[in-house]
Amino acid sequence: MLIQPKDSIFSNCEICTDKSCAVQTLSRDDLALLSDNYHETSFEKGEIILSKGSFVDHVVYLRRGLVKEYGKGEHKQEYILQVIKPQSYLGLHSIFSNSSNHYSYMALTNVTVCYIKLPVFSKFIKENGRFSYEILSSVCNDSLRNYHRFIDQHQKKIFGKVADALLYFSSVIFESSNFTLPLSRKEIAHMIGTSRESVSKQICGFEADQIIKVNGRSIFILDMEKLKQISRVG
Repeated sequence: MLIQPKDSIFSNCEICTDKSCAVQTLSRDDLALLSDNYHETSFEKGEIILSKGSFVDHVVYLRRGLVKEYGKGEHKQEYILQVIKPQSYLGLHSIFSNSSNHYSYMALTNVTVCYIKLPVFSKFIKENGRFSYEILSSVCNDSLRNYHRFIDQHQKKIFGKVADALLYFSSVIFESSNFTLPLSRKEIAHMIGTSRESVSKQICGFEADQIIKVNGRSIFILDMEKLKQISRVG
């Protein structure tokens, strides 16, 4: 099911400054076709963009904001696969596997997304090799990053897991040593496979060792090399 907020916006994709690497390969005619077959909508923090099990009839492109990709286990326990940043597509693996979404997507901040009609997106993939290459690269990079993170999650101790999480936000999501955590301590626990109490205790430990400085959800990494060393030894 396509979830649409109150307002939809239509504009010209050719002049958009938030194009994905794939869309940048399209010709002017293809960009005009894309402009005729998409609509832009906004979601507020906490709203669901896509639900697990919903029918896939559009491709969702994240223009602005941060999104949580997550699922729930047998006992309704939430697990978080990743945080998705702007200029990314949501749920591409579901598009290529079957007709329903495998995971749910929630806005962590106020976000803006573009819904692209699936037949048009599929046409670009079939007819434009450069477009297909960029989409395939995106899917592969996401899969490899998540694969390595999940392997580390099962092999490392709590201090290594929390160090990995902080480095993930620093290097992958924000590209900065100072950032505001988009997830609560409980959500971080769901992402790295531990308890909220363990996450809070380890963050306090890193602060006591002057590796990071904490102010609410704001994190300031004071000793990046030390944090990377903790991640390596796990």
